[in-house]
Amino acid sequence: MKRFTLAALLLATAPAAYADTLVDNVRGTTIGANGQVEQFTGLLFDSAGVVKRVIHTGEKKPKPRKDYQYHIDGKGRVMLPGMIDAHVHVMDIGFAALSLDLSGTTSLADALNRIAKFSAEHPDRPWIIGRGWNQEAWKLGRFPTAAELDAVTGGRPVWLERVDGHAGWANSAALKAAGVSSSTKDPAGGKVERTPDGSPQGVLVDAAMELVGSKVPAPRPEDRDLALANAQQILFKRGVTAVADMGTAIEDWQAYRRAGDANKLYVRIMAYARGTEQMVLIGGPGPSPWLYQDRLRLNGVKLYVDGALGSRGAWLKAPYADAPATRGLPQLNQTQLGNLMSRAAMDNFQVAIHAIGDQANATVIGAIADLSETYKGDRRWRIEHAQIVDPNDIARFAASGAIASMQPIHQTSDRVMAEARLGPDRLAGAYPWKSLKSAGVRLAFGSDAPVEVADPWSGIAAAVSRKGPDDQPAGGWQPQERVTPAEALAAYTVDAAYAGFAESRFGRLAPGLRADFVLVDTGPLTANPAQLRETKVLETWIGGGKVWSAEKGVETETPSKR
Repeated sequence: MKRFTLAALLLATAPAAYADTLVDNVRGTTIGANGQVEQFTGLLFDSAGVVKRVIHTGEKKPKPRKDYQYHIDGKGRVMLPGMIDAHVHVMDIGFAALSLDLSGTTSLADALNRIAKFSAEHPDRPWIIGRGWNQEAWKLGRFPTAAELDAVTGGRPVWLERVDGHAGWANSAALKAAGVSSSTKDPAGGKVERTPDGSPQGVLVDAAMELVGSKVPAPRPEDRDLALANAQQILFKRGVTAVADMGTAIEDWQAYRRAGDANKLYVRIMAYARGTEQMVLIGGPGPSPWLYQDRLRLNGVKLYVDGALGSRGAWLKAPYADAPATRGLPQLNQTQLGNLMSRAAMDNFQVAIHAIGDQANATVIGAIADLSETYKGDRRWRIEHAQIVDPNDIARFAASGAIASMQPIHQTSDRVMAEARLGPDRLAGAYPWKSLKSAGVRLAFGSDAPVEVADPWSGIAAAVSRKGPDDQPAGGWQPQERVTPAEALAAYTVDAAYAGFAESRFGRLAPGLRADFVLVDTGPLTANPAQLRETKVLETWIGGGKVWSAEKGVETETPSKR
């Protein structure tokens, strides 16, 4: 006679899909495995938050109690895969929300008023820390000065990073605390802006930022935990379910691990360590495994070849049109870059390289070509930003196999400044999305938040129109570089996942992948740019759990709590 354990009897009599959930009555769109647009009407996922079935028009629907236990009426809303931001700075997003924010200031006077107000409201802070200033938006024609900061901040040190993170503005107290004086030499890859007599003027560019930045009191672990919690909320409100974190420090990684251990890490983070030393500290002998149900992995390392256009640190082939004495601030030559790339690649770390100027991009392409014979296989070298690419290098870019990790919103924000920096003869290779795509380069789109807002909808609008929120310029800026709505959606979903070796885990809605999705009020394939920018995220779900609802505010509903 056969003997049955109680567990076996319960298993035999339990519903086949006791905790499965059906979301139907949706206007669903995802990118299929073949890269084509796929429409659907419903999604079935299990208690582990993994998609079991995508239901299309005319197909037989699952049956209640037999095929699923929970049912959610999508109410005819648009369902899309969760958006993936392919280039952010997670902790900086959170810290920016907790510190002085100068983004959106329209003049130096506006910024100084905001700084004075913040300083008065926080008399207990030993340093005033913030970011987001942009002298180009102020139409200042120069960098701001320490003396201008002194007038509104007094004797407390102040350190304010430029919007792109490639320059910092200090007051006299901060310069004194850092020992920066007329005798301080410019470090390699950096510049101390100076007055005519050689004294520090108040702005430090790229590598010189560390002179002051290293003196700023480090955040406590609890500060980092709060910053991470804030960053997650900001991302979820925009429908972002996964990110590539560019420049992860060991302290950031520890905050992610603390959140994961406490079941408070919901966003999926593909981390890239801040240089090879941090890479080894975090990863040791190689990339980490996927942790916390595919919510965290150390993929590789972030390296820098140059700075940014706004602070004239981007490395150009020819001098700046508005500053003929400089071609930028290269951080590494091709040999140095190749050595660091080789150090990472020998232990199978993925390499992501910041390159904005055309010389920087050519240098990265050359380094990849040099290493390609030694390091074969699926390396997925990433070039971050790739803002200015010599048209003659497009074919070399494609031949290198590198992924172009680009931020469409940079083009609309930088347009006027880029014209001034480059002059009319070099604009053909500026923000060349379509040229790279047509050559066979895979695009991964992001925001560079907090440099820009982590808003994929504005990014898609910029990508398909080459116009800013003011609908300018007429016809789009360099309109030949527009991509199609489907290409933009792919770059924010499946291709962004591919760029982080995650395409077998998330990035589209298909059986076996994570149930990461958003419900929104706008269809991105048919909306015009203005409608795209106004897209309202109604709900954000990660792994079958709701993490954001526009009706209820932020909430976290894990599968076990549904």
